[in-house]
Amino acid sequence: MNKAKKEIIDIIEEKSQEFYEASDCIWETPETRFATEKSVEQHYKILEKEGFKIEKGVANMEHSYVATLGSGRPIIGILAEYDALGNLSQVADLPKQEAIVSGNNGHGCGHNLLGIGSLAGAVGIKEYIKRHNLSGTVKLFGCPAEESGYGKAFMARDGVFNELDAALTWHPMDFNQAWGESSLAVYQVYYKFKGISAHAAAAPEKGRSALDAAELMNIGVQFLREHIIDQARIHYAFIDVGGESANVVQPTSKLHYFIRAPKTEQAAEIYERLNKIAKGAALMTETELEIEFDSACANYLPNHALTEVMYENLKLVRPMNLTKEELEYEQKFCDTLPEGAKHGLYLRAKKAFPDLSEDELQEIAAMPINSKIFPLTFTDNTSGSTDVGDVSWVVPTAQVTIGCEPQGTPPHSWQWVANGKSSVAHKGLLNAGKIIALTAYDVLTNPELVENMKKEHSNTLGGKKYVSAIPNDVMPH
Repeated sequence: MNKAKKEIIDIIEEKSQEFYEASDCIWETPETRFATEKSVEQHYKILEKEGFKIEKGVANMEHSYVATLGSGRPIIGILAEYDALGNLSQVADLPKQEAIVSGNNGHGCGHNLLGIGSLAGAVGIKEYIKRHNLSGTVKLFGCPAEESGYGKAFMARDGVFNELDAALTWHPMDFNQAWGESSLAVYQVYYKFKGISAHAAAAPEKGRSALDAAELMNIGVQFLREHIIDQARIHYAFIDVGGESANVVQPTSKLHYFIRAPKTEQAAEIYERLNKIAKGAALMTETELEIEFDSACANYLPNHALTEVMYENLKLVRPMNLTKEELEYEQKFCDTLPEGAKHGLYLRAKKAFPDLSEDELQEIAAMPINSKIFPLTFTDNTSGSTDVGDVSWVVPTAQVTIGCEPQGTPPHSWQWVANGKSSVAHKGLLNAGKIIALTAYDVLTNPELVENMKKEHSNTLGGKKYVSAIPNDVMPH
């Protein structure tokens, strides 16, 4: 490790306690979608102290921001998130499912860690730039609503990322890897049906059931599944079922649909087919239909040149040094998983490390925290989505995952919420901050890297221009 990178790591280490406390405060006030008022305040406290210039309320989102320090090129963007998930309230450190308040929010995807880890990276590299009077600008983007709503997609639509030379981020996970996979594009849409209420026994002929319309739409979509591409995914939730009285013809209903596909244009095509099914359901039930576009995000385009550099810094920082007590703590969460999950971890290890012996693979599968660094591979195969995808269409983008969650436990789980304030989670966010800052240093000091990643980005787009899938009249809500 060269002297410069050692200095950057030391800068982040010196401020670690401040980062841990901020992450814990965000965990304690979990907020969803765009309503992240308390969460973002923890970011502002540190950024103001560190001398960043903060522009608040970016892209019509009250709790978004761009924090800037430095001048000149290259301009490096770092992406931060801080939104939680609904109905995932969970007691911290408890290895069994128990809500603090039933039905409340919880950080089941680790965004309390993600946002502060990114902030740590921004602080580390800005301090090094300041000390050594380097040319270069650091921009930290506070991005609400990654889970649902897609704040970065609204920011990309408004050109917020256009001036960047590179974008960097990370995500908590149960393994360590530079992110070489694509992601699925997503459309989020509300379908609202309006009918006519009536007594279900005395005058059913006078009613027009909005709930019937919603159910018929869902049935139509089930038949559609056979006739879309294998990689596509369609999910739905009932937002309104028209009330709790069975003896009333339900006058309203509302569905929230997620439509996923490898490419944005594929998701758009499926969306149009869903609209036809919804219109058919309304016609069959003589109800009124309103289609409300919620949000959308693009598929992720990993930049190979930048991701390879980030991968080298992942190896340089290495996995966390954990104590016996920390491993025992994480094992309690692993013990909550079904027996079949361990075999799944074995298969994952075998795929990643085919040259290892059976004993070595079993040993990896049994780790409560996976300390291995998975090989870097680039593939279009994926099953998840992220609004980082929109950023990657605008600027060369790279990200890593840090194995600071109990191995085998899935994102959006109570186990992740319970682990969210642990010392292992803290070490994970600090490692992420170091890797982000070291990669930013490489971008700052290597003009050839900047040229190569921009050339690759242009080739990947193949003449296409980023066009947001979100209509111009749709605002964050």
